[in-house]
Amino acid sequence: MLAFTFPGQGSQRPGMGRPWVEQESWELVTEASDIAGRDVGHLLLDADAEELRDTRNAQLTTFVSSLMVLDAVERLGVEPSFCAGHSLGEYTALTAAGALAFDDGVRLVSERAAAMHDAGRANPGTMAAVLGLDDELVEVACRRADSDVWVANFNAPGQVVIAGSPDGVARASEIAKELGAKKAMPLQVAGAFHTPFMTPARDRLRQAIADATPRDTEVPVVSNVDAMAHASGDEWSGLLSAQLSSPVRWKHCLLTLGELGVTGIAELGPGGILTGMAKRTLESARTISVATPDDLDKFIEWVNAASPTGAAQLEGEHLFATERLVVSPSAGVFTPTAAIGAGARVDVGTVIGLVGDAEVRSAFAGVLQAYIAVDGERVTSRQPIAWLRTH
Repeated sequence: MLAFTFPGQGSQRPGMGRPWVEQESWELVTEASDIAGRDVGHLLLDADAEELRDTRNAQLTTFVSSLMVLDAVERLGVEPSFCAGHSLGEYTALTAAGALAFDDGVRLVSERAAAMHDAGRANPGTMAAVLGLDDELVEVACRRADSDVWVANFNAPGQVVIAGSPDGVARASEIAKELGAKKAMPLQVAGAFHTPFMTPARDRLRQAIADATPRDTEVPVVSNVDAMAHASGDEWSGLLSAQLSSPVRWKHCLLTLGELGVTGIAELGPGGILTGMAKRTLESARTISVATPDDLDKFIEWVNAASPTGAAQLEGEHLFATERLVVSPSAGVFTPTAAIGAGARVDVGTVIGLVGDAEVRSAFAGVLQAYIAVDGERVTSRQPIAWLRTH
């Protein structure tokens, strides 16, 4: 089984959008700019490292970049069994799975970034990566520091991030070294993320999450908070709220994917940081990082190498003779026709929905069994939208 993972803040790089400008997936940048009221194209093409370090820019650009990669991968016809994302990447994973519509995802990420930026200014903090020390001893170092410092990320074996006040992080870093850590590296961030310092941001974000109304999904998403797979939209309001001030249990998320039978993990988005973590945590899993259009051919080879038949197993491959798929005419956000639901009779040419402004017309006559795409989901050209039974 295949899982898609999505990176978080810190993966952004100056010019990371340049390889995508001539690709069809670049259209997401224009859509995101309109929704956010920001020039996302400028940030992806011309912003320097300092401008991108701003939490408000880092989160939005990483989110949009990762979804561009996802869009390109979906155009190849490859779909995951599970999704997961590191911190901000959890919002990308939820958008990829269809729990969040693309426009809701952009608005939520923009609000989250602004809330975290403001919380960071109100409660100045910092973070540091502790390398080569067991999780439990890093927690001991934080407790012994007797200050405002906590574990923020369990990333991989021997890689834990701590966060809190500058004095607390410095003191805990020294104690971690005394306990055997190989290194404690300060991180260039604008706040103590995933700690109680983010409580004001959590309070501010609750309403925005509720307004987005996360939906149920067929592809479960593994949560940073409890490292469990969730497919119920009702559960995500609490999980996303708790995530802001709770540690990211990424190592545990990876272990959960392994327990669920995942044997291949593809990181979609800039940086490739999560791929290294996956290699350290699940040594038997096959991994790949897809960040640019040049990586797509390697991705196809990687997928095909795992297929018993030497080819990716695409949606609809095993349809019965009396079943037909209706596919999208273009890429964009899908909206079903309200009057046509499961069990409705569909004739040739019936409009069953819209992708952007383009009509989705059935090429077959039959009875609509179910929509495959959900309302608000971003779909690609030729992606299956619904399936019919013709007799």
